[in-house]
Amino acid sequence: MTVVDINIHHLPEDLFTNEKILNGFLDSAPRGFGEIARVDTTPDGKKQLILEKPRGFQNLNYIDGDYSAEAKLAAMDDAGVDYGIMRVPVWQEWLSLETCRAVNDNAHDIVQRSDGRLFSTACVPPWGGKENIYELERCAGELGVVGVQVACHYGQLYLDDEVFEPYLAVLDKLGLPVIVHHTPLPVEWKSVIDYTNLRREYGRIMDQGIAVGRELFSGMFDKFPNLRFIHTMMGGNWFANADLLTPHATTKQESLNRLDPTGGEKIKSYLDNNIFYDMTHPHSWGKTQVEAALKISGADHYLFGSSFPVFRSWMSQGVDFIKNDLDISDADREAILSGNAKRLFNLPI
Repeated sequence: MTVVDINIHHLPEDLFTNEKILNGFLDSAPRGFGEIARVDTTPDGKKQLILEKPRGFQNLNYIDGDYSAEAKLAAMDDAGVDYGIMRVPVWQEWLSLETCRAVNDNAHDIVQRSDGRLFSTACVPPWGGKENIYELERCAGELGVVGVQVACHYGQLYLDDEVFEPYLAVLDKLGLPVIVHHTPLPVEWKSVIDYTNLRREYGRIMDQGIAVGRELFSGMFDKFPNLRFIHTMMGGNWFANADLLTPHATTKQESLNRLDPTGGEKIKSYLDNNIFYDMTHPHSWGKTQVEAALKISGADHYLFGSSFPVFRSWMSQGVDFIKNDLDISDADREAILSGNAKRLFNLPI
């Protein structure tokens, strides 16, 4: 059974040796908003890029050597993954256009060296300026990307904000699928920082759940019906909230309408046509939870992703979990492992 991992992290292979590239990452993190980016070493002497918010609370660690083409392909061979789709994890929220160009060029180089096994997604600042659009078009034309990546919010702004409309209009016209990666913390983050797992896992889940909800209730897919958003972290557990948050009309005469009872059918249509989910190391979520998600949202809406190399074991554990632990049909298993990715990204496999 063919396996496609749609969540393989990409960073420039010379991130720690190319001063210009490294500074492009370090200087982009907005210090004035409490984002602390620095370089340190791991206990075994490897360089790492660390992101903290606030100071002393680590939210992100990039380690030298984890992001090379050789590391990716070796992990794929070990896990039984045939193909992978790369994207920049998290940091894409801040990168300048110049740094994005370097990121895209190196991703293209890795694709060329992968013997057809790796594909790239365009990393572009999501503002509607013509230079940004030119870079998107270069990625789609010259570099042959299979999709586009965005962060689920930029600063204080989630993707339903009108400032993104010019960029989304171009994506809608191009018809490229959009991977919506979580950021290290949601916009409102202070309640989750004190405990490591709450901050580094649930903070990301909160961020994606809020993002999906804002996209659905804003009606943005009426303007851009061709957008296909693939959210990480199971869409912030959205399967558990879909029925609760879909508007329902009351069957009684109420003294006050405390919830908006309208738009339920539209919300369902957006969930059917515009919102998809990166399973994001699915074994971590648990058998019962994943099977419930597939039953509620449909196996045609979920795509396997490992988040390699956050944990090197996640790729092989995730493949084994989907192949051997889930009580689902072979057709659903095939859709999750490769069929949905082939269809949404139009992969030549």
